[in-house]
Amino acid sequence: MENLYAILGVAPNASDDEIKKVYRSLAMRYHPDRNQAPDAEARFKAVTKAYEVLSDPVRRAEYNQSVNHRIVLDAEAEAFELWRSLFALNGVALQP
Repeated sequence: MENLYAILGVAPNASDDEIKKVYRSLAMRYHPDRNQAPDAEARFKAVTKAYEVLSDPVRRAEYNQSVNHRIVLDAEAEAFELWRSLFALNGVALQP
């Protein structure tokens, strides 16, 4: 399961306004019409999906509930994936 907060680069306690502001910035940066990079369209879709869930209070509550109750089988891999996604937001690719 993707961490939607990490995709947008916001904290889980971020306000609706913060989420909207970050979404607009990332959407403009990765929109396929503005960014010709090979992964721009995939990033745009991921950012849009994250915003759709986190901007809706009901869907956000359901997502938070599911994240809080999942079992982490490999904590090290989970931590690495979170760091990788954070660095990826800034254009840095970490080696697996």
